[in-house]
Amino acid sequence: MKWLIMISLFGTVTMLNPNDAHANSSANKCSPTLSHTFLRLQDEIPQNLCQYQGKVIMVVNTASFCGFTSQYESLEKIYARYKDRGFVILGFPSNDFGQQEPGSNKEIAEFCKNTYDVKFPMFAKSSVSGKEANPLFKMLITKTGTTPKWNFYKYLIDRDGNIVDSFNSLTKPDSKSITSEIEKLLKPKAS
Repeated sequence: MKWLIMISLFGTVTMLNPNDAHANSSANKCSPTLSHTFLRLQDEIPQNLCQYQGKVIMVVNTASFCGFTSQYESLEKIYARYKDRGFVILGFPSNDFGQQEPGSNKEIAEFCKNTYDVKFPMFAKSSVSGKEANPLFKMLITKTGTTPKWNFYKYLIDRDGNIVDSFNSLTKPDSKSITSEIEKLLKPKAS
């Protein structure tokens, strides 16, 4: 991978990945949608979601013991297909529905890695519905008017941090309805 090193008038050295031009152009301003910090699932290190500004984002609530858990496979499939074009999936394990995510963060991380080899970012278990919903899901619910009714609800966010669509648990991540929307959002904006 080629990296460009730029030295500004003030002597600051900046490394730019030419493939992340769009991400860099909007990195200075973080949308309210992404202005949240969550603990990373595998090590509980705080992660600010502003690092994903400029990417097309799918936010999904997950569970390890659900009839839809096999959707991890198609989530990983679309993540692999689109990640180099500026797409990311953010997974949020939750025990809100049917007590289907009873494990600790460590147990959930091991399950995701060992069973589905999940590579997309996953965050610590939290609530995604009701009064206890984490701040990102509160915003997703408010903006779309759609509260997750079960595990594996999906929300799409454009490169500017606007929430553009939501999909219920029955809609598979690699379905035409979702992939066509991702393709549309990944297209460069006309000047």
